[in-house]
Amino acid sequence: MVYEEVLIPLAIGMVVATAFLVRMCAQARTTPRAAGAVFLVVMMGAMLLGALVYFVHPGASALIEALWVTSIVMSLGVVPVFITFVRDAQRQADSPEEYAARPFRPTLGFALLVIALILATEFLMGMVFDIASGTSLAMLDAGPYGAVSLIANVVQSPWFIFTMAGEMALTGALLRHELPRPLLALLGVQTAIMVLTPTALSDAAWRALAIYGASVLMIGIFVLGMEYVYRNREIPASIAGYLLRLFAVYGLMMVGLFLWLGYGLSEVYVLSILVEMVLYFGLILRSHALASDDRVSWQLHPNWAFALLATIFVAEIFMGALLDQQIGLQYYGTNWFASLGMLGLVGSPASIAYAAFYNGFFFLAAVTASTWFLLMMGVEMGALVVFKLQETRSRETRVRLGLMIGSYAAFIVFFPSIYYSLVFPGAPARDAMPLLGWSMGIGTEALAPAVFGVVIATYLLTAVLSMAFGRRWLCSVFCSAPLMFQGTTIDAMKSFNRSSGLAHRFLGSRFSTAYSFTMGATMAALAGTSVLSYLDATGRLSVRVLGLDPTVFFFTLSFGVLWYVMFVTIPYAGTYNCVTMGWCYTGVIAQAFQRIGAFKLKVYDRQVCRSCTTLDCAKACPVGLVDMPGHFRTKGEFRSTKCCGVGDCVETCPYGNLYIHDIRHVLGRAFGVEVARKRPSRLPMVHGIPVATHGTPPHPAGPPAQAEVQP
Repeated sequence: MVYEEVLIPLAIGMVVATAFLVRMCAQARTTPRAAGAVFLVVMMGAMLLGALVYFVHPGASALIEALWVTSIVMSLGVVPVFITFVRDAQRQADSPEEYAARPFRPTLGFALLVIALILATEFLMGMVFDIASGTSLAMLDAGPYGAVSLIANVVQSPWFIFTMAGEMALTGALLRHELPRPLLALLGVQTAIMVLTPTALSDAAWRALAIYGASVLMIGIFVLGMEYVYRNREIPASIAGYLLRLFAVYGLMMVGLFLWLGYGLSEVYVLSILVEMVLYFGLILRSHALASDDRVSWQLHPNWAFALLATIFVAEIFMGALLDQQIGLQYYGTNWFASLGMLGLVGSPASIAYAAFYNGFFFLAAVTASTWFLLMMGVEMGALVVFKLQETRSRETRVRLGLMIGSYAAFIVFFPSIYYSLVFPGAPARDAMPLLGWSMGIGTEALAPAVFGVVIATYLLTAVLSMAFGRRWLCSVFCSAPLMFQGTTIDAMKSFNRSSGLAHRFLGSRFSTAYSFTMGATMAALAGTSVLSYLDATGRLSVRVLGLDPTVFFFTLSFGVLWYVMFVTIPYAGTYNCVTMGWCYTGVIAQAFQRIGAFKLKVYDRQVCRSCTTLDCAKACPVGLVDMPGHFRTKGEFRSTKCCGVGDCVETCPYGNLYIHDIRHVLGRAFGVEVARKRPSRLPMVHGIPVATHGTPPHPAGPPAQAEVQP
């Protein structure tokens, strides 16, 4: 047994040596230099292999065997290096000009070879150091599964994890000048996540710290990646591919951590660690590929955008489940996953298919309704909203965005998930109370008659607020949807509203056939499940859907499952698809009252809109109301029950010619008080000029005159 005082300096030496060898491989411009670097890596592996031979059966004979093994591996490694030197010298002598013009660049095959050698070396070091520090290798005699367990145990050991993390950090520092700054920050966060590996140490405090810390860093890496995509609408194809692969690996990592924490299965997590190492060092070794002229305009590639959202969402779902599991074990002594009551995958194929659907449905619904998932999503998507808030000029929009963040924190996370359970610890389950557990239902269980008046009051409040301020109070402030849709990156995906074939069916303010069908089916389902729920609560029927009251099931399906599926499919369904498609029944109810209310968009001067050729207002609309410019030109105002008052059209108008009209303006006129509006100080167009046509400049010659502002 070797003490840690000896092993730790050796591990640090391995970190430094490996990092410099990786840099040598990445910066090699001749094949002999690349071959020499590879040979040095082989030498390290050979020495560790010899040490492993000795430690397995220590003794005088084992020492001789170790020396023979080391010598044989090194000798074999010299042969390809020697051949490479000879061929390179011959090529240089035959055509020196071509040789100088075509320097060596690490190819994909070369990078994979180096990565394989590094991983093998680190694995051997982990085995040697584990044995040297007293770990048993009895699993070597357990057959194929024992070999799998051996690999899993070595990869999870602190000698492998912390040494590999050190190599990642030092390699990134050595090659920092060859990497773009955003990518360097991304690699730094990757390294920190590797350090925070919960399985590296057996201490419970370390496990909790690693899970929470890695979750925070992973949220940060998702925000960093999405913000990079937003700031760079065209990104190098290599980075685009790297982001997708990295986020997919993190999804796999969260699945693995959840299986490890819930069932003690570590193989999936170990696989994710190894794949992440391949990604990291593959990018380091082939950083020259980042300079390629091949770029991706991601707004023209819905499949890529969908893959980005899908990989992030998978990671988030299992991260939320992991947090639920860890917090349940740490603070309540409960197994969160076991409390879901999953069905066994046994019986006939039909029974197995039903059980798989049942388990998947309730797993997704349970995670999306949990406090920690909602908190995590609020932080992640809220960060993107904060970035948007910083670049927003309109004070009214800035205030609305602030209210939106506060509403999410208070009414989506704190009140239903934390406040309710703290204040009413003995109350019945929330799915038995329409106001607290689900929305807009008529009743379920014994509490339904008691809270019927509260549900009616909710309808009345919805009606009053929608008539006064339009549906913006709900769809742009109070609901969880605006926080998810209005961050920088997701907001930029509104371009898919016009380019996607499915989303294109719902463009404009008119009720298309597709919209009418979706809205009608949604409201019919709400009415039908509410009636069934009421009859069930009064004892006239006994109806359950997957074991749930019909209205509770409808809410769970709509906002626990369907909402997130539609969010992930934004590149095909468009942004704000809950509004554009009419499948959110709460929004449909609000829009019915908006139709008879005061809410609308108005312009100061319709002549400005007649002469405008930018159509920026329509392009900025997140719900695809592409016909609004025509209404501004002919009527000077625009009414649509689909408009949810985001205000991007007001913010984007290059002439400051738009404003939102609601109850404030009605009351202001009634009491003779003018509502403060930011009027355009100098419009670029005047009355009387012709409407701009194709090829006609939209601005008159000379300096723009002050336009008359119409009331």
